[in-house]
Formats: sequence, C-alpha cells, structure tokens
Amino acid sequence: MAKSSGSYSTSDLSRKSGDIIAEALRRPVTITKRNKPRLVLPNIEDYQRLIRQLDRRTVGTIEIMSDELFAEFESAAEAFADEDEAGRL
Repeated sequence: MAKSSGSYSTSDLSRKSGDIIAEALRRPVTITKRNKPRLVLPNIEDYQRLIRQLDRRTVGTIEIMSDELFAEFESAAEAFADEDEAGRL
C-alpha cells in the first residue's frame, strides 16, 4: 500500500509501477531506498515548468552589462581592493 506522503520504496517500483505512475501524474512521488529519499518523479507539466525556470537564468558578461551596473560593480571591486590592501598594511 502506498504511503500517504507520496513515497514508495525502490522495491515498490516493480510491484506497484502502475500505482506509482498514477500518483506521479497527480503529484511528485518520492522513491526511497533504505528509507532515504533517492528520486523524485514529477509529472511532465511540473518537469517542464522547472526546466523553463532554469532557462530564465542567464549568464552575462561585462560587455553586455549596463553602464550603471558596471559602475556599481567597478566601485564595489575598488572598495574591496582598498579594504584588502588596508588590511595588509
């Protein structure tokens, strides 16, 4: 029988795969091994939402940084260098 928390053991995978899949379609299911969480099975909509959130993260370079943000960055770097140098004196 499934635990109410949406958690199944690895041994349940072969015996209860239909139940696990049915539940995973409704909510994420945790697969445990020796009572420790090892896997999470999300439904496709949840998975795609997570992937879209990851895609929103972008990597920037100094070349595409706005002048205002670059000035703040440069000022912070200079302040850090001044503090570091003062600590070494």
